[in-house]
Amino acid sequence: MELLTDPAVWASFLTLAALEIVLGIDNLVFISIITARLPEERRSFARRFGLTLALVLRVLLLFSIAWIVRLTTPIFTFGDYAFSWRDLVLLAGGLFLLVKATLEIHHEVEGAEETGQVRAHLGFGAAIAQIAVLDLVFSLDSIITAVGMAEHVEVMVAAVVVAILVMMVAADPVGRFVLAHPTVKMLALAFLLLVGVALVAEALQFHIPRGYLYFAIAFSALVEGLNQLARRRRRRRTTTQAATAEADSRASVRDPETPKVTISTPGQAESQSRSSETPPAPTATSHNHPSGRTG
Repeated sequence: MELLTDPAVWASFLTLAALEIVLGIDNLVFISIITARLPEERRSFARRFGLTLALVLRVLLLFSIAWIVRLTTPIFTFGDYAFSWRDLVLLAGGLFLLVKATLEIHHEVEGAEETGQVRAHLGFGAAIAQIAVLDLVFSLDSIITAVGMAEHVEVMVAAVVVAILVMMVAADPVGRFVLAHPTVKMLALAFLLLVGVALVAEALQFHIPRGYLYFAIAFSALVEGLNQLARRRRRRRTTTQAATAEADSRASVRDPETPKVTISTPGQAESQSRSSETPPAPTATSHNHPSGRTG
């Protein structure tokens, strides 16, 4: 009960929940990309299953804080770099994201044209396995951030649960939107490439502030949103013009006695005026002439 009445605890909870939601965007985008290759009737279940798995992993990691702290202890050195288990997990996850996003971009750009075949659906087990791998990477990175921002495990768990619930609510709309707009899907894949680069850099002790990544993707999303609005307006204008043309054609069919207005060129008008002024040619008539003298 003391935690519920402490303003500092509420402040840390709200801050951590907001941060967990922001950090969960890359996880949600990846789940949307993977589940898009599943049959339509299994996509929603796969998204919720993936996010539930992410929640379970995060809670388990939170109750293993002592083990997580040991993950940051260097285990070997390579040149000037000292690697810990956390660094190896981030490195593997970053490389996996780079490979996966590159393959997906290749397929979106030129894969179908090269093979001439429709891409087969992904198996449910394969999709869940890929989601589980990235859930582990994102969960580890998220929990390490949470440990540094809050002192009470209960606050961390509550913030993580709220963040996952928000992502579950947004999962289906985001998945449908990404699937319905190929340009947005390409933008999401580019975002995953950025996240992969950031994870590899983090594993090599080169920290890239996530704010830079989120600003870049937010700016790109703003530009894409303006493109979507402009495309929608062009589509409405085209539809209106087509409807007007169809209405005019129907009106002309209903009223066939409407005089037809023809527009003639100046040369045609001059020839028509000349033909109207020319008198008609005389018609040949036959006359009965009397025969010669009668005798």
